[in-house]
Amino acid sequence: MNDFAVMWDWFSFAVRWLHVVTAIAWIGSSFYFIALDLGLVKRPGLPEGVSGEEWQVHGGGFYHIQKYMVAPASLPEHLTWFKWESYSTWLSGFALLAIVYYAGADLFLIDRSVLDVSAPVAILISLASIGLGWLVYDTLCKSPLGRSDTGLMLVLYAILVAMSWGYTQLFTGRAAFLHLGAFTATIMSANVFLLIIPNQKIVVADLKAGRTPDPKLGLQAKQRSLHNNYLTLPVIFLMLSNHYPLAFGTRFNWIIAALIFIIGVLIRHYFNTVHARKGNPHWTWAATGILFVIVMWLSTVPGVLTGERRASAAEERFIASAHFPAVRDTVMGRCSMCHAAEPGYEGIHAAPKGVLLDSDAGIAAHAREIYLQAGRSHAMPPGNVSGMTEDERRLLATWFEEAR
Repeated sequence: MNDFAVMWDWFSFAVRWLHVVTAIAWIGSSFYFIALDLGLVKRPGLPEGVSGEEWQVHGGGFYHIQKYMVAPASLPEHLTWFKWESYSTWLSGFALLAIVYYAGADLFLIDRSVLDVSAPVAILISLASIGLGWLVYDTLCKSPLGRSDTGLMLVLYAILVAMSWGYTQLFTGRAAFLHLGAFTATIMSANVFLLIIPNQKIVVADLKAGRTPDPKLGLQAKQRSLHNNYLTLPVIFLMLSNHYPLAFGTRFNWIIAALIFIIGVLIRHYFNTVHARKGNPHWTWAATGILFVIVMWLSTVPGVLTGERRASAAEERFIASAHFPAVRDTVMGRCSMCHAAEPGYEGIHAAPKGVLLDSDAGIAAHAREIYLQAGRSHAMPPGNVSGMTEDERRLLATWFEEAR
């Protein structure tokens, strides 16, 4: 039973690894095709229906690429569909959300000083918000507003800013950023699953049946693909943010998230402009630098996101353990010089990953992490700088195993 925590941690690691691998595949193909599409050149003598072509060199050979805006007169026998990269990324990401935030809702999802709800209610709120995001987005794209790319993007940005604030009123700061990323990534993957691929399948079916495909289907897919392109970099930041409490654990974390969306759009605008051979808008990098300095400054504003944390019923078991006084002394002596509201270790200005071990509730809340990283392994303290002994590690392991 006690080995379950170790196995669960490895399972989490495996799913995270899968998520990273599939995300690389999806992002790579997305960036490539956006760059390819923007770099196409219209030349005299192209076959009928070809909107542009491009020559590329890679891997010791040359590639001659032509794009049909609707479709060629006859389809080749083999078509390569780029869809499983997106599907696998979303499925593995949702699995990771369930493993970390749903299974560990009391620790990672719920902050009772923000919203005091049970784990099932918090999970339902999470699922509903993610699903609602797609419905609102899809409705706006299909509305008259969808005909104005600029107007649509401004409204969508306002929604993302509202969600940045809203999630901080529901969950822990860490979960708020992760959910904003999941909210956005769900829109991106649903674009592929519910519109881009279905539209392409309709085009293929029309061609096979001898019908002329509707050009509108391609334009709709192109608009959604462009949205995905601009949203990618902010989503990557939000997915990595759980390792950086200065991003998610500060008073103005929702403003930081809102600015990150602008930074991501500016960076993509630069590369999209260059790929389209429309110049080099270097001003985007200056704007990005200024905004990032503002982000860093916002993270230094005094005041953390939440108030004093209360121990849950499950965590009270660890505090009630007969081993807890000795465990508290060990943690306070070996860990809290870094993992405290005001770290005393030289060079450490904020608790690593926002983990605070300077109170009974904090120690109990992170019992599993203490067990895995200091009891069952030597990962903490780093380089054993505080001199934790083997007897102390056995104490931490025994405490968790008996109180669990």
